[in-house]
Amino acid sequence: MWLHHVRRGSGKPLLLVPGLGGTWQSWDLILDALAREREVIAVDLPGFGATPPLTGEVSIATLTDAVEAFIDEQGLAGIDTVGSSMGGQMVLELARRGVGGTIVALAPGGFWRPGQQRVLGISLRASVKLVRALQPALPLLTGNPVTRTLLLAQLSARPWALPRELVLRELRGYATAPSFDDALDALVAGPPQRGAPAGSTPGAVVIGWGRQDRVTFPSEAANATMLFPGARLHWFDHCGHFPHWDAPAETIRLILAGTA
Repeated sequence: MWLHHVRRGSGKPLLLVPGLGGTWQSWDLILDALAREREVIAVDLPGFGATPPLTGEVSIATLTDAVEAFIDEQGLAGIDTVGSSMGGQMVLELARRGVGGTIVALAPGGFWRPGQQRVLGISLRASVKLVRALQPALPLLTGNPVTRTLLLAQLSARPWALPRELVLRELRGYATAPSFDDALDALVAGPPQRGAPAGSTPGAVVIGWGRQDRVTFPSEAANATMLFPGARLHWFDHCGHFPHWDAPAETIRLILAGTA
């Protein structure tokens, strides 16, 4: 499976899998620092960025199939893998399947209780509808820290501090990615993530969670660690749904130490 990707740095390979609507550039705040220590391979998932959509069903399983095929075709067996949000769920699924090496899952999806899942689906679809309606004004709105904060309040604990270019690119992706709606349905209406017994994954499992996460709620961490009992849980204080945005230095340390 061909996935558009970039490679930077040298050393032991490290694969980065973005979340819903994101691309390889979602990792901009930590990519260069990671590449000083590792060969970083950051991908666009099918139907996002420069990767064509899947020809069949779009689900967490089929998107994960595509990443698994990419790992195989690129000769990356045993690669350490980092995922965010939907990508976090996907790297946990890779670990459950026995694919890759150590994984770091940042705010992974798939662990909501039914009520939480319904509320999230409603709120995310409403947010996406608003962002799409505001597309012509997004350059202006993302340039102002106040309106940038209003637009990203669900995703970040400190959106006023995020680079305008990053925010604008991400919000445009929510409107233009051809697989966004199908992947959103798969994320918030699909089956829950299955777990893996302790010792059954090919490498260590590290799960990072923001204490101010308004998408994958902090209470879900208990379910994640119950289903992956061998996992190490790391809490990010003063952090929302994307630790690599709100706490980039801490995220870099977690990834490098967790996959060392």
